Amino acid sequence: MQMGKLQQQLCEWRHQQRKAFAVLIDPDKVTLKQVAQIAELCNEAGVDYVFVGGSLMMSQHLDACIQQFKRESAIPVLLFPGSPAQVSPYADALLYLSLISGRNPELLIGAHVVSAPMVKASGLEILSTGYMVIDGGAATTVSYMSGSAPIPRDKNDIAMCTAMAGEMQGKHIIYMDAGSGAKLPITEGMIQSVSRKISIPLIVGGGITDPEKAYLNCKAGADIIVVGNAIEKEASLIRDMAAAVRQGGVKA
Repeated sequence: MQMGKLQQQLCEWRHQQRKAFAVLIDPDKVTLKQVAQIAELCNEAGVDYVFVGGSLMMSQHLDACIQQFKRESAIPVLLFPGSPAQVSPYADALLYLSLISGRNPELLIGAHVVSAPMVKASGLEILSTGYMVIDGGAATTVSYMSGSAPIPRDKNDIAMCTAMAGEMQGKHIIYMDAGSGAKLPITEGMIQSVSRKISIPLIVGGGITDPEKAYLNCKAGADIIVVGNAIEKEASLIRDMAAAVRQGGVKA
């Protein structure tokens, strides 16, 4: 399969050691007016990507959120789906998540079989993503719904081997997530262990509440930092987080 535009960009940026910042928008937690405000802040801060999605999607206005954002911004929108139903043709790409840290076959391949025709017909760029849930000190919706335990936060070897397996299976991206509202972020040691053993882009999210943590995660080897919960509480953090991520990359 030919490499898509965003996949190519992500791979090039990893090679260049250029770091990226993504803002996560959960349609269940925002109004369309707030989406427009977030878009303005993202434009001003030079945010690289916006991820849109949520675990349950009770609001049923996924399409409207993406359309509203795109009216205000040219920043690429990537779907971060909690279920196969969360597909929108208005986005630019889909993180096609396979929960490689779990042992539930439904989230490894079952849901993908069900969603494949719809995903194929969407016309979206598909980014095959090895999704790894890391213990963040609090129960996550993903772990509860999947019936799978997260990787213990002190087991760097398990995380490293899981990511390596994902890459060798053909995943385009590895996404390590401590989960929404995590009390403890993923350690720099685990990020470093994983980043050194894979050649594909590494996304890190969950529990990143301040710019210093975003910076340290980048220095440890994260290619993309994702922040959602902290920004929902204080949208002005977008500017400071984006600046910290840029500082975490190679100096021009």
